[in-house]
Amino acid sequence: MLKLYAMFLTLIFLVELVAAIIGFVFRHEIKNSLKNNYEKALKQYNATGDYRSDAVDKIQSMLHCCGVTNYRDWKDTNYYSEKGFPESCCKLEDCSPQRDADKVNNEGCFIMVMTIIESEMGVVAGISFGVACFQLIGIFLAYCLSRAITNNQYEIV
Repeated sequence: MLKLYAMFLTLIFLVELVAAIIGFVFRHEIKNSLKNNYEKALKQYNATGDYRSDAVDKIQSMLHCCGVTNYRDWKDTNYYSEKGFPESCCKLEDCSPQRDADKVNNEGCFIMVMTIIESEMGVVAGISFGVACFQLIGIFLAYCLSRAITNNQYEIV
C-alpha cells in the first residue's frame, strides 16, 4: 500500500514537472494567445454584462489602462463608433464626452498585465519548488518505510 502511495506521489510530481516544462517552453505562445484573446474581447466588447466585457472593464479600471497596446485600439471597435470609450477607460469618474482622448488612460493594458504576471512568477516558482521538495521527501520516506516493513517481516519468522 505504501508503494502505491509513493507511485501516486511520483506520478503527480512528474505531471507537475511536465506542466512546468511545457509552460516554460511555450511561454511566448501563451503570451501571444493572451494578447490575441484580449484583442478579440476588445473587438467583441458590448458592455451588456457578458464575461469578456466584464473582464475588460475590470482590467481597465483596476490597472488604470485602456486598450491592448494603448487607447487607440478602441477606435477600431464597433463599440467606439457607437458610444466612444467605455467608462472603464476614463481617468476620472465622469469623462463625457466619451470620445475625448485626453480624458482616458493612455497606457495599454497588455503590458501592465504581463508586468504583473512576470513579477509574480518568482512567488509561483518558489511555492512550486517548495511543494515539489515536500513531494520528493514524501516519496523517499514512503519507499524507506515500505522497505523497512518488508525487511522486518522476514526477521520475525
